[in-house]
Amino acid sequence: MTQKNIVNGIKRWLQSLTFRTGVIVLLIALACYIISFAQMLLPISITAKGVIWFIFFGLAKTAQYSGLLIVGVEGWRRIKAKIYRRTKG
Repeated sequence: MTQKNIVNGIKRWLQSLTFRTGVIVLLIALACYIISFAQMLLPISITAKGVIWFIFFGLAKTAQYSGLLIVGVEGWRRIKAKIYRRTKG
């Protein structure tokens, strides 16, 4: 399989995912961000805190970019519009 075929296969797979899936992945990213920083309150060693932060922050970044890829530009506009409507009234 060539690199072009692999890239096209990934594109087709991402296009088959739904907007809802993208939102769920973005919520998982949010949870990972919260865990990555909330663990600082745990009474464990600095080394363990660093390892936990590294793992969950990395997972959060990966989920964030994956969610944005799934949602796409138009989906991101939908999310922002919904949040704006809720805060406005």
